[in-house]
Amino acid sequence: MAKKKLGPLAIYKFLPKINCKKCGEKTCMAFSSQLIEKKVKLSQCPHLKGDKLKELEELISPPIKEIEWGTSIIGGDEVVYRHESTFFNETSIIIDVHDEMEELELINRIEYVNDFAFERIGIILKLQGISVRNKSGDVEKFKKCVEIVSKTCSASKNIILCSWNSDALKGALEIIGNRKPLIYAATKDNWGEIGKLAIQYKCPVVAFADNDMNELKSIVGVLIEMGVKDIIIDPGSSFVTDTYTNVRRSVVKGDEKILNCPILGIPMSIYIESDENAELSEVLYASMMIAKYADMIIIRNMEMWALIPILTMRQNIYTDPRKPVAVEPGLKVIGSPNKSSPVIMTTNFALTYYTVASDLESAKVDCYLLVIDTDGISVEAAVAGRQLSAPKVQKAIEDTELENKVDNKAMIIPGLSARISGELEDLSKWNVMIGPKDSSGLGKYIEEKCSA
Repeated sequence: MAKKKLGPLAIYKFLPKINCKKCGEKTCMAFSSQLIEKKVKLSQCPHLKGDKLKELEELISPPIKEIEWGTSIIGGDEVVYRHESTFFNETSIIIDVHDEMEELELINRIEYVNDFAFERIGIILKLQGISVRNKSGDVEKFKKCVEIVSKTCSASKNIILCSWNSDALKGALEIIGNRKPLIYAATKDNWGEIGKLAIQYKCPVVAFADNDMNELKSIVGVLIEMGVKDIIIDPGSSFVTDTYTNVRRSVVKGDEKILNCPILGIPMSIYIESDENAELSEVLYASMMIAKYADMIIIRNMEMWALIPILTMRQNIYTDPRKPVAVEPGLKVIGSPNKSSPVIMTTNFALTYYTVASDLESAKVDCYLLVIDTDGISVEAAVAGRQLSAPKVQKAIEDTELENKVDNKAMIIPGLSARISGELEDLSKWNVMIGPKDSSGLGKYIEEKCSA
């Protein structure tokens, strides 16, 4: 049976109920609510100790174990479907390097990961780390490669050490073990040696079995018995993501206990197949794996055409479905406007705002952009639900003192909000102009309608 979703009262009964504020919240009930949303940690309450702390830890622990790995946190999900709740910890996207690369190519790939940053709807999208693969099978070559990675890879990025050879992993850990890399992989043949390394260096470890769930359970079981605390599972190279789905469902429902681990997907395994479209296939499988519960993926392709769809899908999945992505409302400045510059109105739905702002910047329009608080809802839906109304726009004009910034009391509103134009003109005494439905036409519209 699935674990019942907790309410604040279920947690509150374990708390001291003294509202001491030492946790950073005003009341114990507020702390309880924030704990459910994973915005605070149990350790912030100084009064939680002993058996009560252990009982509460067990109560709030998610079905999928949460693992802190380097600078990232993975796992920790509680549901199968995103509409049921938020997916909290986004999939880590890791770029592959190996010990047969030329040093310059190796350094360039690492520095690319270090510097990669792509802004989408106000959020900076990044890559989480480097996977160092012992492609040669040679212990010394692998150590040399790891030395270069250790010197070049930013401290903010995570590292995976990949080898079937426990001696190669041991040599690499002697160099970079202080960064707590993820060890790949413990198998039916080497779990003893890999488990010892994981315990010695206090590193997380991947348990691998190629499409054999019973074997995978056995490996995870013996690692747990050894005392390995942080385990990630790789169910194998098959690109049928039904395996991921079945594991997630069975764990969330409570039918499966031992595989309550984050999942590692390796879409770059497609290169093993004789696929002439391997680069494209890798992107497709990476997207499928993110959609089907992979908590971490390793990919080879670093082209922007490949990375942007993967990063965008991850961003869409790991936003809170209960809270639209929004920007701060108010008056924004585009370019270098003056008192004769046009005024354009839009909503604070992030995708709408950044699209409009980008189109205005591309058209080199100097203007004021009045952003209305519509609770993060787009134009057409906000008009229908009255989150975007003439009185709201009039209040925004007053709050931003817009009349003091422009001489011409004229405002361009989105074409999809035309129905509020008459009422807005009556309330504000401004000349309300109905702009294009698509902001890509704003540049031409302003040139034709607002030219001197």
